[in-house]
Amino acid sequence: MWLEMDIERQLRAAGREFRLQVALACTQPRVVLFGPSGAGKSLTLKAIAGLLRPERGTIRMHGQTLFDAGANIELPPQQRRIGYVFQDYALFPHLNVRQNVGFGLNKRCLNARRGTRIEAVEQWLQTFRIDHLADSLPAQISGGQRQRVALARALVTQPQALLLDEPFAALDRDLRGLLRQELETVLDNTGIPLLLISHDPEDVRMFGQQVVQLAEGRVRV
Repeated sequence: MWLEMDIERQLRAAGREFRLQVALACTQPRVVLFGPSGAGKSLTLKAIAGLLRPERGTIRMHGQTLFDAGANIELPPQQRRIGYVFQDYALFPHLNVRQNVGFGLNKRCLNARRGTRIEAVEQWLQTFRIDHLADSLPAQISGGQRQRVALARALVTQPQALLLDEPFAALDRDLRGLLRQELETVLDNTGIPLLLISHDPEDVRMFGQQVVQLAEGRVRV
């Protein structure tokens, strides 16, 4: 079991309340969190990554406690060693492809200078076949290429897990198929466990070694 969590968080927005109450045990390397919009899938990923603080509960990954409300343990995001790809990719528009990929490696969060070569960055640029775009800005490349940049940035730090939020939703059908295959190859080669959010049955078919259904903030049993 590489991920175990049992958390609760009450959220209020625009006069509405939503209670996230997720108990999850990931027993397979590739897990798909499946459910309708508004079910709490993205909130669950944010809690794991340290971007949302639960009110109670625990989160453990590979035996390490990332969060424990009772013991007052809360590792900051940068110490959790998690690769996270947002639905909108969240690339830095003023940084080129090479700088975006290498951003997570700089512990002081300072931008690498243009033209700087880091072996790990160059490796992932080549893995996702975007090395010829290294000096381009995100606005100058296609959606599929931006997706590859986001994946490379998440993986360059050698994370202990990869969290993907609707990674293929904005792409056309053919490109989704190609990127699924590329991601599967990377996971096979690295052994990094995956937690993927999706409402696409094809994602479930390809990556759903374990499928967890979420509805109204809770796991369906």
